[in-house]
Amino acid sequence: MSAETLSGPRLGVSEVTLPGIDVATATRIRRFKPWRLLQLALAVGFLVFIVNAFAKAQIEWPVVGQYLFAPSVFIGLGFTVLMTVVSMVIGLIVAVMVAVGFGSHNFVVRWIAKSYVWLFRGTPLLLQLLLWFNMALVFPAIGLPGIGYKPTVELMTPFIGAAIGLGLNAGAYMSEIIRAGLLSVDTGQYEAAKAIGMTRGKALRKVIFPQAMRVIIPPIGNEFIGMTKSTSLASVIGFSEMLFVVQSIYFNNFRVIELLIVAAVWYLVVTTLLSIGQHYLEQRFGRGFGTGRH
Repeated sequence: MSAETLSGPRLGVSEVTLPGIDVATATRIRRFKPWRLLQLALAVGFLVFIVNAFAKAQIEWPVVGQYLFAPSVFIGLGFTVLMTVVSMVIGLIVAVMVAVGFGSHNFVVRWIAKSYVWLFRGTPLLLQLLLWFNMALVFPAIGLPGIGYKPTVELMTPFIGAAIGLGLNAGAYMSEIIRAGLLSVDTGQYEAAKAIGMTRGKALRKVIFPQAMRVIIPPIGNEFIGMTKSTSLASVIGFSEMLFVVQSIYFNNFRVIELLIVAAVWYLVVTTLLSIGQHYLEQRFGRGFGTGRH
């Protein structure tokens, strides 16, 4: 005689009913956890400590308000946003090509893709920016036969050097993100696209990438936000983004912390707006896959 015969049929959680209680509308009762009050107290205490420190510090808050909407700061902010967009466009184009190259049947293409990722992920971003900006020491002139050559020092401006350096560096990291998204799509989708006569390129555009976007968007959005802050490194090669502008100002008036607070405020504004945009993109491409909450 089996144990189930002795004890009766086993009931699942959904099968258990209690007299007088509607399980479908019952409210879950959370247990009180005292240690959470300790966490809250520590968090509030730390916040009060930080606010008090800034309140007592020798900070001229009127100076912060004076430069928060200064035209020069707005120009620097505009260059920061422009550099972010340009670098991300370059990075995304390169990342897609490299990610597709990883899955190529041509071993030369695969080798080039792997070498690119190895090189640009293995060296510091700051070093890459300096190398691109000083490329004239390696190639004095750039051009094509029959068209003409121009001195590299004239072509490799701070903007061009920063865009290439930031874009190619981001492309190495984003290629791995896109590759992971492509791998997340079931191989049956590739076979189905092939069975109806689609070429590999058309299958990627019409079938694979639309499904992979659900996985790609969150980390790519994170890279976009990270790029906004990485543009500050371009100040070392003379690109006039926001941090470069505020540094130029406080070198003259010696209001260092006030100008840094101005830069911090605008970085937070930009990243907050990008985070909101990322949220709506995730909802758009995540339709049909649940809310993603656990």
